Amino acid sequence: RPAVLLVAYGAPQSLDEVGPYLSDVRGGRPTPPGIVEELRRRYARIGGRSPLLERTREQAAGLRERLGEGTSVFVGMRHWHPYIREVLAEIRATGCDRVVAIALAPHYSRMSIGAYERALEESRGPLEVALVREWYDHPRFLDAVTERVRAALLRFDASIRDEVPLLFTAHSLPQRILAEGDPYPSQLEASMAGVLARLGRGSERAQFAFQSAGRTAEPWLGPEAGQVLEELAERGERNLVLCPIGFVSDHLEVLYDVDVEYQALAASRGMRLERTESLNASPLLLDALEDLVRSTARQRGWD
Repeated sequence: RPAVLLVAYGAPQSLDEVGPYLSDVRGGRPTPPGIVEELRRRYARIGGRSPLLERTREQAAGLRERLGEGTSVFVGMRHWHPYIREVLAEIRATGCDRVVAIALAPHYSRMSIGAYERALEESRGPLEVALVREWYDHPRFLDAVTERVRAALLRFDASIRDEVPLLFTAHSLPQRILAEGDPYPSQLEASMAGVLARLGRGSERAQFAFQSAGRTAEPWLGPEAGQVLEELAERGERNLVLCPIGFVSDHLEVLYDVDVEYQALAASRGMRLERTESLNASPLLLDALEDLVRSTARQRGWD
């Protein structure tokens, strides 16, 4: 059987790793000390480390159990240990020559998934690698998100539940991707529509926004989630469910950007903000990953 490789962005495992991690993200260019200290402060606020690697390994363990004996499932990171290149070498050392790779980001962009493609191509050697490039519309992924949204809505009193607005978010990217015809924004909108259809809700009480934009001068995709939250407060909304649909695991952009910054902003505007629980190793997410592995292997004639 082919091996399976789950790839994610990577994150520091301690405060001491924040500086070297940022250097890796920036391609070796020095990071201004103020940015390093700000990121250290944010990681300190969520426990001094990111849980991303731990959560990804939990996903790998759940997927390995579903795929059964004889299938090895590995975890590789784009910007930190264990690096994709290191894990591909480990796979080659086992004697396996075929790999199904899944980026743990359901929505395709040349800037994100395209970077995983390049990392795999540069380091695969003689391995045959089949990368799942997008899975934003997989039914079990949408079922998993819908389950989390329903659970968040249940935290509100039944008398107001149907009127609580929904705000879906994902990581922002530079606006220049639009001129290149990048499908990222449209795929995010399609995922939101799939969840709303499952909820039996129209789009009039739901919006999409971007979060966690980079620290560069160029324009980034909007609207920004904090701006949308403030606009909702100005319209008199006092409750909100925020669903970070672009992320499948707990990490800084969820645990700090949403749970600290947006929560503080909501409280300052007299709003109650409930964030949907991250998918992590949700059984429904594992269903989707299992199907992606099996269908990709079948298409390649590897099953």
